[in-house]
Amino acid sequence: MEAFKDVDPGILGDPTRKAIFERLARRPSSVGELAESLPVTRQAVSQHLRVLKEGGLVVATPDGTKRIYRINPDGLAAIQAYFQNIWDQALTAFQKAADAAATDFEQENRP
Repeated sequence: MEAFKDVDPGILGDPTRKAIFERLARRPSSVGELAESLPVTRQAVSQHLRVLKEGGLVVATPDGTKRIYRINPDGLAAIQAYFQNIWDQALTAFQKAADAAATDFEQENRP
């Protein structure tokens, strides 16, 4: 798996882009299929897909005259690893704070 530095979770900050990503998570689709289910033009969908593709979150496969877009498992794994790292750091910090508070409490309550 590539390092997370190659994937920016901020890419999903745009609501339309996030909706496209979520639709692709459910089912690979063409630009036209995505545009039918969204209140934006095919051109706008194409632009969002380009950003997602450049960001490593989707891949495209030629299918005749169209391209079928799907989630890039490597990009998704990188985002998952990023958030897992943040979660692990938060849990470690919480554990340290809890341990310090317990030590302080024990020291304050010694006879």
